[in-house]
This record gives sequence, structure tokens and C-alpha cells, in this order.
Amino acid sequence: MTALSVIIVDDEAPARARLRDLLADVAGEVPNAVAAEAANGLLAVDAIAEHVIDVALVDIRMPKMDGIELARHLAQLEKPPAIIFVTAYDSYAVQAFELNAIDYLVKPVRAQRLAAALQKVRQNRPASAQVLAQLQQGARTHLSCHERGRLLLIPLPEIIYLKADFKYVTARTVSREYLLDESLTHLEEEFSERFIRLHRSALVAKEAIAGFEKSTAEDSEAQWQALLRGIPERLPVSRRQWPLVKSYAKQLSM
Repeated sequence: MTALSVIIVDDEAPARARLRDLLADVAGEVPNAVAAEAANGLLAVDAIAEHVIDVALVDIRMPKMDGIELARHLAQLEKPPAIIFVTAYDSYAVQAFELNAIDYLVKPVRAQRLAAALQKVRQNRPASAQVLAQLQQGARTHLSCHERGRLLLIPLPEIIYLKADFKYVTARTVSREYLLDESLTHLEEEFSERFIRLHRSALVAKEAIAGFEKSTAEDSEAQWQALLRGIPERLPVSRRQWPLVKSYAKQLSM
């Protein structure tokens, strides 16, 4: 039986060491090898890019990026690793099992339960993106896209606007654009505190708005536009959205 390649993701070094020892203990029953370790989700994404990973043992509560968000990003990979969540909070476990996540281990992890979870990896499919979204508590800290064989993370504070174009959404930062395979409507629901809708196809970060002014094009009717920080591009505001956007424009002028 081919050994499972494993990454351990936990912000506590003693917890990672315990899982490493347990994996060694059950290796005779379920062949496995620890390929990498990471202290949070951000570091895990980098590590997974450098290794072929079959299974990710992922703590839920971690700084910078928690385990649920990490799993949501990894689900975008062509061949995502199976996720086995590890946590000290069994309330998460109940919800995860109800949503058919691959498996769940409650700390302190026992060798027998770990072995059983690894056995299930060979039989079950990874948890779907919809299941992971239901497990997420609060908005994500990053968006992600799969580009040239790599998973790229985009910090939310760096995103100036999100614009829908056919089946994709473009996320614009000061430096570049990213193509996201996500719904603009769902992004608006998840990040309603951060973004405001300007028109049917565009959301803009409230903090990125420098002001508003009317267009001066002579061959068309004057239209309000949003001035953005960091980029010269301006985004039009639809007539339908202007009454709502106007209240935010007044806040900027105060």
C-alpha cells in the first residue's frame, strides 16, 4: 500500500509534535509519511505548493488563516488533499459530521481514531466547497485563484474592486488583476461590511473610494463615477445604485 503523504497544520508546536508521533505509531497499520508542517493556513498553502500532499491534518482555530478557510482555498486545486480537521471544540465536530466532511478528530487525538480517519481518506471524496462554506464562521481573510498550476492568495485589504465579467469575477489590486471562479452575489453577501455595490457588475472596497465626480463626456449623459485610491481607473455608478451610494458619498465629504 502506497504511503499517504501528510501535512500537519497547527499553530502549536507541541500539537504538531504529538500528531507526528501518532502518525509514526499508526504507520504500520496505515502507511504514511509527514511531508511538511505549517503553523497556519497561509504557510500551509506555500508548503502544499512544494509537495504532493494526500492528507492535511488541519487545526481549526489558528491565527492569520483558520483551518476552515484553508480548506476552502485548497478545494480549488485540481487534486486537493483530503482534509481531516483537528480541534479541541467538539461543537465543530457535530456540524462537520452533519455536513459530511471527510472526518474530524477532537483533541486529545487518539491513535486508533487517527488510523480510522486515514483509512477513510482512501474511500471518501474531499468535502465540497459548499460544505466548507457552511462550516466557515465569519468572512474569509483572503480570496484565492488557481493560476498556472499554483494557488494564489489575495488578502482582502488589498482588493480595490470586484467586477463580474461573463463566468468569472476580476479582483483588482494596486499591482494586478486576478480571475476568481466565484459569484459576485455570494461575494457581496460574505463581504457586505467591506464592499459597496456601484452597479450590477461591480463591488468596490469602501476604503478604496477617494470620492465621486460626474463624467464630462460630451456625447453621453453625465454619470457619477467613483474615484479610486492607488489606481487611475474610475468606476461608473448606476442610476439605480446612486441613491444608496450617495449616502456613503456624503460620509466621505464630512
